[in-house]
Order: sequence, then structure tokens, then C-alpha cells
Amino acid sequence: MELEHTIRQTLDQVAIIANCQLIDNINDDTVLLQSGLDSLGFAMLVAQLEEDLGIDPFSQMQIAVYPRTFAEFVGVYRQTLANGN
Repeated sequence: MELEHTIRQTLDQVAIIANCQLIDNINDDTVLLQSGLDSLGFAMLVAQLEEDLGIDPFSQMQIAVYPRTFAEFVGVYRQTLANGN
């Protein structure tokens, strides 16, 4: 749950910096493209999470996976951390 909290905090911070208005109540089923963060915001989110967590799971993937929902996004990070990367 701590990982999800970190991602949510970073999402909020990046939205402010990127001047994006997030939707209320982002939950596991929220489609990322409908969250209010634009593509530049997502790039900033991944970059900030790499700085905070020390990983960029998307650059480490052999096969590109693009998470559709918030839960899938968190799952990509959770899986990468579990694998020790």
C-alpha cells in the first residue's frame, strides 16, 4: 500500500507542475487516459517515480506494456520491485 501511496502523491505533484486537472477519486479502475494527466504529465510522472523509487520499469521491459488503468500502472511498479529491479 505504501507504493500506491507514493505513486498517488507523485501523481498529484506532477499534475500541479504540468498544469493538469486530475479527476476526483482516481481508483483502481480509472483509465489512465481519463485521469486528467496528459502525455507530457505521464512522462514527468515516470521520470519522477524513477528518481523517487530508483526504477523505470518501462525502460526495463523486453516487451512494451502500456497499463490501461491505475491499478495496472501500480502493478507494473509493484512487479518490477518484487523482481528486485
